[in-house]
Amino acid sequence: MTHNDRPVVVLVHGLWNTVNIFWRLRAYLEDRGWVVHGVGLMPNNGDIAIEQQAQQLKTFIECTLQPQQPFYLLGFSMGGLVSRYYLQRMGGLQRVQRFIGVAVPHYGSTLAWFRWNIGGRQMRPGSAFLTDLNRDVEQLAACRPLCLWTPYDLLVLPAHHCCLPIGTNKRLPISSHNRLLWDERSLVTIAEGLHP
Repeated sequence: MTHNDRPVVVLVHGLWNTVNIFWRLRAYLEDRGWVVHGVGLMPNNGDIAIEQQAQQLKTFIECTLQPQQPFYLLGFSMGGLVSRYYLQRMGGLQRVQRFIGVAVPHYGSTLAWFRWNIGGRQMRPGSAFLTDLNRDVEQLAACRPLCLWTPYDLLVLPAHHCCLPIGTNKRLPISSHNRLLWDERSLVTIAEGLHP
């Protein structure tokens, strides 16, 4: 199988993270034949709006992938909101085969009330940004969303805010927010969800 024939997945990290947070997931997927791209968002501390981060994602995709090439998209935590903005507001639904959200605060996190920069304010429950994005969440049905979450998440509060009213929500008994990216049960679930 040539490089061009292999399925492609783009990984989008969350607040304070870099692409290095995907080290285990990247290796796991590459071992299974995937071409894996991680996009580094800068700055990564919420000092710019999620819309601006989504523009970075769009630019990365346009510069890295062939025009019109279909791909899969996985967003972790805040990176899932970046991914959703790209999908719902920037035409990403035309290309993305499936969207997987891992520990994404789709309906916000109460912890965001302790953050005062733009990205933090946008992740507050009921924020104008989330209200707008969730107003037409049905659009995402086109890319069969799969949301992974754990009831032990202490960063997305309440944890069920990681679930969407459409697609598939999978609850995993994993001990923390970040472990959803490297626990074996998560890796298996992600790989199955990405099956072309």
